Amino acid sequence: MTETTQRRADRRNVAIVAHVDHGKTTLVDAMLKQTGVFGEHGEVQDRVMDSGDLEREKGITILAKNTSVLYNGPSANGSPITINVIDTPGHADFSGEVERGLSMVDGVVLLVDASEGPLPQTRFVLRKALAAKLPVIVVVNKTDRPDARIDGVVEETQDLLLGLASDLSEEVPDLDVDAVLDVPTVYAAAKVGRASLEQPADGDIPDNEDLEPLFKTILETIPAPEIIADGVLQAHVTNLDSSPFLGRLALLRIFGGTLNKGQQVAWISQGGEPKTLKITELLETQGLKRVPAESASAGDIVAIAGIPDIMIGDTITDPDDPRPLPAITIDDPAISMTLGINTSPLAGREKGTKVTARMVKDRLDQELVGNVSLKVLPTERPDAWEVQGRGELALAILVEQMRREGFELTVGKPQVVTKMIDGKLHEPLEHMTIDVPEEFLGAVTQLMAARKGQMTTMSNHGTGWVRMEFTVPSRGLIGFRTKFLTETRGTGIANSLAAGYTPWAGEIEFRTNGSMVADRAGVVTPYAMINLQERGSFFVEPTSEVYEGQVVGENSRADDMDVNITKEKKLTNMRSASADSFENLTPPRKLTLEESMEFANEDECVEVTPSTVRIRKLILDQKERAKSSNAKRRQNG
Repeated sequence: MTETTQRRADRRNVAIVAHVDHGKTTLVDAMLKQTGVFGEHGEVQDRVMDSGDLEREKGITILAKNTSVLYNGPSANGSPITINVIDTPGHADFSGEVERGLSMVDGVVLLVDASEGPLPQTRFVLRKALAAKLPVIVVVNKTDRPDARIDGVVEETQDLLLGLASDLSEEVPDLDVDAVLDVPTVYAAAKVGRASLEQPADGDIPDNEDLEPLFKTILETIPAPEIIADGVLQAHVTNLDSSPFLGRLALLRIFGGTLNKGQQVAWISQGGEPKTLKITELLETQGLKRVPAESASAGDIVAIAGIPDIMIGDTITDPDDPRPLPAITIDDPAISMTLGINTSPLAGREKGTKVTARMVKDRLDQELVGNVSLKVLPTERPDAWEVQGRGELALAILVEQMRREGFELTVGKPQVVTKMIDGKLHEPLEHMTIDVPEEFLGAVTQLMAARKGQMTTMSNHGTGWVRMEFTVPSRGLIGFRTKFLTETRGTGIANSLAAGYTPWAGEIEFRTNGSMVADRAGVVTPYAMINLQERGSFFVEPTSEVYEGQVVGENSRADDMDVNITKEKKLTNMRSASADSFENLTPPRKLTLEESMEFANEDECVEVTPSTVRIRKLILDQKERAKSSNAKRRQNG
């Protein structure tokens, strides 16, 4: 910045970043408890920052959120310091949230599991932080795990920092490599709320009673926010929220000047002209609540109301001296899928569901407001849209949220977003890290080879587990997780990270088994299921309603098979010693939304309603489907 700047000593803005499930949200809980946010007798909820139902259910953070901690411990020297903490997602699919979170802070607390060590998302977030030249504090969490290997993890983290610093030295020429390697390390067990600068033995909790060493390290390492001294208002919109009373809220990081309630400000959207508006409401974060405030100054993170069309990356500035801030850049989407209204014969049967194209489009537009890593494009049909995102999980989460809100949808199979580079077709590439017990090494290598994966490194720490790293096309990872967990009997850990683009790798076979497809509408009978169960496994239960073209099970052979699953037993007046025995009917497989999206073939889609998830053929009519597949065969042959 050309303007003269100074520091604001009573504030610290810090992001907590880590791989998924390494304990970010639990550490924020402990910080809130120890600074008295919950009050003497307040009800303390675990993982309080994961406020969404889906976040609590899946145990992951999806949206970047902020809270503030008023620290008045020994290291504050008598003057309380407000620490604004941003809790970011650890999943690469929600990378847009991480990038936004980093634009609000002056430093990063990197959390690493004492057993698993740095994993791909750790690398992803750390690379973003180093590129932004943010100071880093390493916290080795879960030191009390029975399989902790603290020395090895610290060494791996140092190697990771060194590797990233040398990678970035070309992109960021003025990066101080010595400062990157000279990072403070804190050892913690966030679940019991303890931290220490002294390394405990593997499997032990830190010797200190509280998180004081962590607070002290944050105050010493993370610089106070830099503010523009000339008093001209400059604030960046880094996140959006909504309130039933105030409408759209914009979350701001103020870089210069002061912002008052009722003030006239200039709003500059991306590439637009300044517009003068009034701030109707100003809110600051105290603990977990947003409370009204009269004014906020440089270095603060606040929310404002009164601008209905404000978007992420916009600038709020002085109308007399407008100074726009640079836009936030987000990684390109890698996976797309078609999402439209429910077009099945059973559409609209459930009470109170949202089935019209207008409602679906409004909901997708609403999602675009707060989700910067998502893109919605029109298709040839007016009632379907192409939704692009960073990964399969991000798209599945969107569909699941819409399902819970009462929408009925048809979801196509996820596809990759390709690019033409130098006249050649390129597809996204992923860097995949897999941890598995030694006995599954062969099965996983075979699975990755079938999906055009190339092994880059393999290491064995002597714990009975092997770590393998692959480069694999993103397309090869569609439907990979279910198969991987089956092959490793639920023990394998697989994590991936975007690694640029590669020339098209050719055909990848996703499914070796065909589908069992209902050839008529009706009600499923146990009699028909018993006669068919040797042919494959079922997804439907007896007495459930099916329609022609619905996928009712997985065939044990490679081709699709049309079956009559509604066949009833002809009644006679003869007694039978071997009357229907339904005890030997194999229970059906219950597919979740993600599993259904993975299972669906190119000519299939997923029907999603608030109470059921069904897989169906795109062309329901049996004869039309046969015509279409013959025409396709002739075209390819």
